[in-house]
Amino acid sequence: MISNEHSHFSGIVFDIDGTLVSTIDLIIASFNHVAQKYLGKTLTGEEIISLFGPTEDVILEEWMGENYESSRKDYYNFYRLNHAGMTKPVRGMKNLLDKIKDAGIPLGIFTGKGRTSSLITLEETGYAEYFDSIITGDDVIEHKPSPEGLLKFVEQFNLLPQNVLMIGDAKVDIIASKKAGTRCATVLWDSYDKDAVVELKSDYYCETVNQLESVIFNSK
Repeated sequence: MISNEHSHFSGIVFDIDGTLVSTIDLIIASFNHVAQKYLGKTLTGEEIISLFGPTEDVILEEWMGENYESSRKDYYNFYRLNHAGMTKPVRGMKNLLDKIKDAGIPLGIFTGKGRTSSLITLEETGYAEYFDSIITGDDVIEHKPSPEGLLKFVEQFNLLPQNVLMIGDAKVDIIASKKAGTRCATVLWDSYDKDAVVELKSDYYCETVNQLESVIFNSK
């Protein structure tokens, strides 16, 4: 059933962490779970956030050496088992995804997370079924802020970049969007770097899902 709501965006791409769902506590705990077990140390949240960019697998391989395979298994087991208890849904997000889907707009994921953790989060939240394209850090040669993942989405659905909206919470999302020629809505409800993302002058800033919905369906 196609919604009566109309959007001037012909494609919409979401980041995952801090955008679709609040996962930062789980990510920090998962890294510390294996850091304590294999390295005998605990990292601060800031130290772990500073590692973001490469996928979890790349980080673990650099950390763990010969223990990579077993630490990888432990990381994702912990991540899955603790997902429900350590993540927070974003209020109103499911309704917004329903509305976008009903309007017949192609929906994509472009995240720096690896495919394993991305699929765990999308499956655990029930969001996997909404997305027509899932591009993770394992599916690109250059991770964000490279626009590679966005350009893959644009090409896949034969869209004009300027008619595509990237939705994310971080500086790399804004930079990738600018490089790809898409527009960007920066969400601030779970941003760990709010001051920095505001300085980059995204096309839209949203404190709530209702504001994001207005961008998608009401902005010009």
